[in-house]
Amino acid sequence: MDSSPLNVGLVGYGIAGAVFHAPLISTTPGLRLAAVVTADPERRARASREHPRAALFADADALLAAAPELGLDLLVVASPNRTHVPLATAALEAGLPVVVDKPLAATAAEGERLVALARERGLLLSVFQNRRWDGDFRTVRQLLDSGRLGRVNRFESRFERWRPELTGAWRESGDPAAAGGVLYDLGAHLVDQALLLFGPAERVYAELDARRTGAATDDDSFVALTHADGTRSHLWMSATAGDLGPRFRVLGSRGAYVVHGLDGQEDALRAGRTPAEPGWGALPPEQWGSLRAGDAAEAVPTLPGSYQEYYAGLAEALHGRGPAPVDAGDAVAVLRVLEAAQRSSRTGEVVAP
Repeated sequence: MDSSPLNVGLVGYGIAGAVFHAPLISTTPGLRLAAVVTADPERRARASREHPRAALFADADALLAAAPELGLDLLVVASPNRTHVPLATAALEAGLPVVVDKPLAATAAEGERLVALARERGLLLSVFQNRRWDGDFRTVRQLLDSGRLGRVNRFESRFERWRPELTGAWRESGDPAAAGGVLYDLGAHLVDQALLLFGPAERVYAELDARRTGAATDDDSFVALTHADGTRSHLWMSATAGDLGPRFRVLGSRGAYVVHGLDGQEDALRAGRTPAEPGWGALPPEQWGSLRAGDAAEAVPTLPGSYQEYYAGLAEALHGRGPAPVDAGDAVAVLRVLEAAQRSSRTGEVVAP
C-alpha cells in the first residue's frame, strides 16, 4: 500500500485558507500542503513563512497547469464565494477531487451542476462544513442519540456577533453572485446542522434584514424550518446582536439542553494553535451546557471540538476507505433552503424549499 502523503493544493489564503484549511491540512496525517494560491503580496509572504515547503502560485490556472508536476491529489477552494463554482469546475475538468469551502455555490442550480460533473468524472466533491465538528454540536448529537431529551419539539440555534459597523469586506456586497450576508455566511452552518439532525425541511419562513447604515445585504436574520418529522428549527444569525443568546436551546419531551458561547476552535486556530496540540477542542466545566427539566439542572460535559476529523475523513475517502466526510449533495440541500428563505423574506409567506 502506498504510504506517501496526498498532495493538496489550496486556493486562497485569507481567513478561510490561512486560519482553517492550511493548519488542518498540514497537521492531518497522510496529507501534505503542496501548494498555495494567492495573489496578495502580504498573504504570499505569510504563506511562505508558515508553510515554507509549499509552492506558491499567483493564480489557480498556474497551479492547475503545474498539477501533474506537483502530483496534486486534491484541490481545496477557499477563495471568495463568487469563485467557488468556476474554480471547482476547472479542477474537476482537470481530473482533481475538490473540497469547496461553504457555501458550495451561490445557487442550488449551480451546486447541482457541480455535483453532476463530479459524478460524471468519478471524482470526490466535498464541502467544508466544519461546524459539524463543533464541540457543542457534537454534544447535542450525543444527547439526541442517547434519548435523554426525548422527542425534540423545537431546536433553537444561534450564531450571533456584535459588529455594528460595516468593514467593506466582500461578504457585505449586495451582488447576488457574491453570496454575501449572514444568511449565506452563518446560516449555511446553522441550516446544515438542522438538516443533519432532523432531516429535510418541508416549510421555510424567514426574516432577512439589513440593519446597519449602508448595509447592502442581510446582517440580522431569522429562519424557521418545519422538518418532515414535525420538528421545528428556529435559527438566528446576526452581526448586530449586542447581547448574545444561547448557542443552542433544544426543547424535548424529557427536558431541555442549553449552552452558551461559541466553540473555541476558531479562536484557537486564529491564535496559531493546531489540533496537533494536547487538549485540542476541550472546554473547562464552567463553559459546559446543562440539561434542564423545571427546577432540575445537570451540567453536561461538552465533547471536545474536532475540526481535524474532517480532513482525516477526507484522506480516508481519497484512499477509497470511506465516504466523503460531507456529501456535496447535503450542501445543495442547504442551498435550496437558503433560496427558500430569500423567497419567504421577500413575500412574507411560508414556502417549500
